[in-house]
Amino acid sequence: MNRRRVKPGPGQESVWDYPRPPAVEAVAEELRVVFAGEEIARSRRAFRVLETSHPPSYYIPIRDVSQNSLRSNPRRTVCEFKGEASYFDVTVGSKQAHAAAWYYSSPRPGYEAIKDCVSFYANAMDQCWVGNERVEPQEGDFYGGWITSRVVGPFKGGVGTWGW
Repeated sequence: MNRRRVKPGPGQESVWDYPRPPAVEAVAEELRVVFAGEEIARSRRAFRVLETSHPPSYYIPIRDVSQNSLRSNPRRTVCEFKGEASYFDVTVGSKQAHAAAWYYSSPRPGYEAIKDCVSFYANAMDQCWVGNERVEPQEGDFYGGWITSRVVGPFKGGVGTWGW
């Protein structure tokens, strides 16, 4: 297992160069999310959160997400930086992914840009896209990073990954 920082190539970023506390930045590329064969989100107004050791998490304005696909879920978690996250089940037809998307209704100072935005676990969706590139999900079921060819690790993640 490679535990050393991978040196980024041209056009790449190392997640080990991302800040802590995390930074929020606007995304210029179009983001798309597909579930149960249906596109449920598309946006050119999204944000990404960059945090040391994590692939970016992408936040899509809720107005760019199919409202029929989101159902409130009782799950709550707390991020020491962003605040309390609430969750949605994602539903299309008879297919449902439990607690597969999250949002911050009252993010802490510095993270106001992601208020009223939804982030999706790529591993629970059929496909997630950044521009013309289909993302790979971050390992594990807690972190929701989207891995593209533009980010290198190693990444914090699930069982059997580096340490955490």
